[in-house]
Amino acid sequence: MALGAQSGDVLRMVVRQGMMMAGAGIAVGLAGAFGLARLITTMLYGVKPYDPVTFVSVTIVLALTAFAACWIPALLATRVDPLEALRYE
Repeated sequence: MALGAQSGDVLRMVVRQGMMMAGAGIAVGLAGAFGLARLITTMLYGVKPYDPVTFVSVTIVLALTAFAACWIPALLATRVDPLEALRYE
């Protein structure tokens, strides 16, 4: 922001970068879960190894948590005075 970026640009950049990393992690986790679901079949009670409701709900919860973890610091970063940040550096 000290170099001319608008607060909305900073917010979008921080959230986009964080969600890209979270999306990659969720994709790797889903692939691993699908791949290893057959191994835990004996430990599951009342749930199928490939239960779509479980996979979708866990994915949504993780995505919303990641979004909140990106949004809150990004929002705080947009409220920092650019001159104050430059003086600190």
